[in-house]
Amino acid sequence: MLRVGLTGGLGSGKSTVAGFLRGLGAEVIEADALGRTLMEPGHAVYDQIVRAFGTEVVGADGLLNRARLAEMAFKEGRLNELNAIVHPAVIEAQRRWMDEVFKRNTEAIAVVESALIFEVERDARARGEQESVLSDWRRRFDRVIVIVAPDELKVARYVSRLNPKYEERAPFENDARRRLGIQMSDAEKAARADYVLENNGDLEQLKAEVAAVWQRLTEARNKLQENLSLE
Repeated sequence: MLRVGLTGGLGSGKSTVAGFLRGLGAEVIEADALGRTLMEPGHAVYDQIVRAFGTEVVGADGLLNRARLAEMAFKEGRLNELNAIVHPAVIEAQRRWMDEVFKRNTEAIAVVESALIFEVERDARARGEQESVLSDWRRRFDRVIVIVAPDELKVARYVSRLNPKYEERAPFENDARRRLGIQMSDAEKAARADYVLENNGDLEQLKAEVAAVWQRLTEARNKLQENLSLE
C-alpha cells in the first residue's frame, strides 16, 4: 500500500492527472468533493460554519450560499477561519477512506487530490499548532506529486472552466489571481515534493509524465511491501 498526495495550484490540472492515475489503477479521492459533502446540512461542518459565519451564508433552500461564503473567506479575510473548520473533517474523512481502500486491497496506491496539502500545514503552524492533524498533514503521505504550470495559464484555465462572457472575464481573472496569491508558489511546492509534473498544455506529454511517475510509485509500493514483510 502507498499513500500519495496529489497537489498543485488552482488551474494546474489536478483533475486531469487524477484521471490519468485512476486509469492506471490508482484509487483516487478528491478533497474538494469531500468538502462539498461535509458542508451539506446534516453534517457537523455545516453547523460549525453557520455558527461561525452567521445565517447570511445560508440560502433559502437551506444549503450554504457558497458565493457569499467564498466572498467572506477570500475578500473579507476569513479564509483561515473557514479552513480551520473544514480541513480537519476532510482529512479525517480521507483517513477513513484510505483505511477502507487498504482493507480491500493491501497493494493499493491511494491518491488524495488536494490543492492545499502544503498550505494547510503552513497555516496550522502559523496559528501555533505544532502537533495536530493539520500541522503534520504532509507527513501522512508516503509520496507527494506536485503539478506546476505558468500562473497565466492557470488563470486562463480557471476562467475557461467558469465560462463567463468575454466582457465579464476580468472579475474572474482577478479572483483567480487572488486565490493563487494565497497559495504557495510552484517553486516552494516543488522543493518539498517527491515528483513534479509540468502541465503546459500538451496532454500527451503530461500523460507520459504521469505514466513514468506511476512506474516509480509502484516500485515504491513494492519496496514498502517488501520491507513490511521482513519486519
